[in-house]
Amino acid sequence: MSNIYFEIQATEPIRAISFYEKALGWKFTKMDMLPIDYWRIEGSNLSGGLMQSPAPLPPLECGTNAFVCSFEVSDFDKVAEVIKAEGGQVALPKFAVPGICWQGYFVDTENNTFGIFQPDESAK
Repeated sequence: MSNIYFEIQATEPIRAISFYEKALGWKFTKMDMLPIDYWRIEGSNLSGGLMQSPAPLPPLECGTNAFVCSFEVSDFDKVAEVIKAEGGQVALPKFAVPGICWQGYFVDTENNTFGIFQPDESAK
């Protein structure tokens, strides 16, 4: 796993998968053991995922609609506590990506969404 992991949210995941397969040659694998509809992305020198958007997209001309990046940490719980103490909010609580890592999402003080993950092959 890389130290940074990106995610694309899509209102129509199958359409988005088709686009990226054809445009960039990425490979997608459905992850059935997660609490959300999710596909892993594999490509040349990248690690990412695509998921069903959990909320409506902002209207055009309303600022950036971007990929979400997740950052590897050595202690998920410790970093999550610091994020909250510094004014960050939990967007999606910690959950297991079975056999890979612990993952969670937060909103920073500027309303940017980001994730953190702690590699752990025993995560269930």
